Amino acid sequence: MTLVIRDQLVCPPTWFASYRDLTLYCHILLKLDIVIESDTADIYYRWIKPQGGMDFIEDIVRPGSERGTRLDLTCTAPRTIVTDRIVPENVHRLIAAIQSVAA
Repeated sequence: MTLVIRDQLVCPPTWFASYRDLTLYCHILLKLDIVIESDTADIYYRWIKPQGGMDFIEDIVRPGSERGTRLDLTCTAPRTIVTDRIVPENVHRLIAAIQSVAA
């Protein structure tokens, strides 16, 4: 199963540590392949790579090219979990939602 994260969710107001916690948990414990969906892959890669943000990410893909559970700002497809940021207050809720949708 694949988790597709929209590129805007790796930037502030997202807390980078919470993004790392979410991707670590989903990759290691849920055994999900994680990709970031972006039209401008180079910009996001240069932003997150030095901070260790690619450690649990398989690839950066074009929008609409990957199927799976989505984490996005708006509901753009079935199995989409909508959030405006990834922060300590919502990481547990997001993980629970990902578990229920990905199962």
